[in-house]
Amino acid sequence: MSNRDLTYLAMKSKQRNKAGRTFAVLSGLLAFSAIIFLAFSVTKEIRLLGSANSDNVQWQLSQTEVEFLEFSKTLAELPVDLANVRQRFDIFYSRITTVLQATVFEELRDDEHFQTSLDAVQTFLRLSVPLIDGNDAALLAALPDLRQSSLQTRRDVRDLSNGGLDLFATASDKQRSAVAATMIELAAVLAILIGVLAVAVLYLNRLLRALTRREHQQHQTSTRMNAIISSSLDGVIVIDAQGSILTFSPAAEAIFGYFAEDVVGRDLATVIVPPKLRDVHYAGMERMRNGGKKAVVGKGRVRLEALRANGELFPIEMAIHSSVTTEGEIFIAFLRDITKRVANEIELVAARDSAVAGAKLKTEFLATMSHEIRTPLNGLLGNLELMSETELTQSQSRYVRNMDTSGRLLMRHISDVLDITRYDAGKMTTKSEPMDLSVLLQDIIDSQTSMAGANQTTLSWGWDGAPQNWIKSDPDRLQHVLLNLIGNAVKFTRNGNVTLTVAAQPDGDVIQLGFTISDTGPGMSADLAGRVFDDFVTGNTAYDRDVGGTGLGLSIAKRFVSAMNGQIGVESVLGSGSTFWVRLPVSAAQPVQRQPALPPPATRPIRPLQVLVVEDNEINRTVVRDMLEKGGHRVTEANDGRAGVTAALSRRFDLILMDISMPVMDGRTATRAIRRGTGPSAHTPIIALTANAMQEEQVNFLADGMDGVLTKPLTKAALADVLGRHTGAVQPATPQAAAPQVLDSEHNAETREILGESGYARMSGVFVEEVEQFILWLDDPASHDLSALAPQCHKFAGSAAVFGATALHTQLKEMETAAKQGNDSAVMALRSKLPAIWKATRALVD
Repeated sequence: MSNRDLTYLAMKSKQRNKAGRTFAVLSGLLAFSAIIFLAFSVTKEIRLLGSANSDNVQWQLSQTEVEFLEFSKTLAELPVDLANVRQRFDIFYSRITTVLQATVFEELRDDEHFQTSLDAVQTFLRLSVPLIDGNDAALLAALPDLRQSSLQTRRDVRDLSNGGLDLFATASDKQRSAVAATMIELAAVLAILIGVLAVAVLYLNRLLRALTRREHQQHQTSTRMNAIISSSLDGVIVIDAQGSILTFSPAAEAIFGYFAEDVVGRDLATVIVPPKLRDVHYAGMERMRNGGKKAVVGKGRVRLEALRANGELFPIEMAIHSSVTTEGEIFIAFLRDITKRVANEIELVAARDSAVAGAKLKTEFLATMSHEIRTPLNGLLGNLELMSETELTQSQSRYVRNMDTSGRLLMRHISDVLDITRYDAGKMTTKSEPMDLSVLLQDIIDSQTSMAGANQTTLSWGWDGAPQNWIKSDPDRLQHVLLNLIGNAVKFTRNGNVTLTVAAQPDGDVIQLGFTISDTGPGMSADLAGRVFDDFVTGNTAYDRDVGGTGLGLSIAKRFVSAMNGQIGVESVLGSGSTFWVRLPVSAAQPVQRQPALPPPATRPIRPLQVLVVEDNEINRTVVRDMLEKGGHRVTEANDGRAGVTAALSRRFDLILMDISMPVMDGRTATRAIRRGTGPSAHTPIIALTANAMQEEQVNFLADGMDGVLTKPLTKAALADVLGRHTGAVQPATPQAAAPQVLDSEHNAETREILGESGYARMSGVFVEEVEQFILWLDDPASHDLSALAPQCHKFAGSAAVFGATALHTQLKEMETAAKQGNDSAVMALRSKLPAIWKATRALVD
């Protein structure tokens, strides 16, 4: 603190001492006057109180005699009014009761003569009460005796009144003597009080001297505080309401590079406020001088920019408080240089951004690696498909089939990783289209029925409340989620029940769709239930049995549900089963009339096609070339986009298969170059050939000028479909429908992966045995009952769907439909083909 501040404090101390002494004298005079007034008031009140009590008692006694006379008068009246007699008696009775019980008559009752008269009156009352309270006839008969008794009692009542008056006259004399004595005592007390007051005044004077010493100590304390502020690491600056600097602490000198004597008295804005902030500073000071809002005063620490003496701008943290003095309001600012902290924060933000970039890089790396893995895998699966068409031994066919199954299972795992990276990168999209929810759920239940039967588990589903069959949602994502949840429940439940319950709750224009999948399986611990939706969690304790899985199913399901703006969760108790639930917002949809799907016609090429294959991977290029050449087409190869553009500009092709990711020039750029050119293939259909095509990417491919997308791994069926749709080079060979695929290898691989090798072997053995028994049952003439045939066909169609036995599933569903329609001839025709289909299916399922 400055010398100016210390002088101000000393002056204030002297003023407070003088004011204290004046206050003590005035207080003494005021107290003395109050005591005199109090003595006068007490004396007056005592006198009035004594008079009031005496007067009240005398009036009561006189009134008692008056009431008795009134009672006697009513007895003497003719004719006698019995009601009036009773009323007057009651009044006199209440007066005597008051004399007997009231505290003010206590001294009178202690007098022997007064008590004698009172006893006589009480005797009269006691003898008269039965007569007064009796009936009128008895009272009339007793009136003469009652009159005589009242005449005898009248003297006693008179004695009561006179005795009371005599006693109270004597008491009044005594009371006056007592009051006089009290006044003497009060005077003595007042004298004592005055003495005490004098002592109090002396003591107050002593307190004032102590206060002076305390203020001196406070002055010393302020000096020490000044030392503390001087040594504070935070700068302290005090300014007045005009903005002039009053105090500039040593820490402020170190922070801003000024000496205190150079800046005290100067305007704060010209010392530490940057030029760009001075207008704001001046406006704020003006607002506070005019009693306006104090924007930063008392608001805690705020971060601002300040100016050093050398012109350097730097960040500070500042807290401002205000105080009112005799010279006006002052403002105290505590400032801290936070240059180093801001630098650390910038470094921390950079580290965070680096971590976020690292996470993004990891996601992009996974997506890229998944794509790169799919590319050689495409070549492997394509070559396996070509190999399966060559002359192979039975063992070689089994090996090729196993490799194809494993390859497609690996492709599924890669697709799972891609789904995760798409979601994490914010690139996962969903669609909304009309769908029949009941049909979807029934198909899912049918596909899991065989697995549930093998585990001796009951699988069922139903609506909770009114059904809502037709909705708008993403059927593929929804099917994936529910199939995963129901499949897990069936997989982990032995000898129990799995139930799917669906509820539709309208909420305005939205329908809140709820799915609850409950099982009686082993349940989960609280720890596992809390992380079961994390990536690569395959379970522990109750979930560590002979079942396979990568631990991505539930994590992908959660991502799909989140992408559809829904929620997913689980409630489970170890040993008591689990309940998974899904909540999705959907909208209602109108039923869609669907035409029954017809199998595609068998086709054959009319003429060879000229096809340009633009692919940088030699193996994939070879696979596509061999597939096309086996169909009789001629193939030209290009190993990058630029070579493809050159080939397309030089000659005409019937079709161009264009890879997307290639060196030198990518497929999209090459496509745009071909479409912009004037070469003979500028309008040739171009089909994207890619291992990973998300929906939004496909839209971009079409915007670049492509006509369609072929996803890897490439199959002959998909390639033939593209040739037919985009070149018109094929036509129906016969009206006969093509035979459905015997086994869906990808679906079968998924079942094998879910069950594990041991579980798959056990369930496939049960499946084979049951179907064999079913075919034997069909050969029995008693099985011609169509009502019994339909549920059997439904049961084994579901089992066939689990193993991907497409042809067998189709045949059994057609038999079920024919049986329900009562079409016996159609049933017989379908039954005749069943053994051959089963023979081909069994060879692939084992």
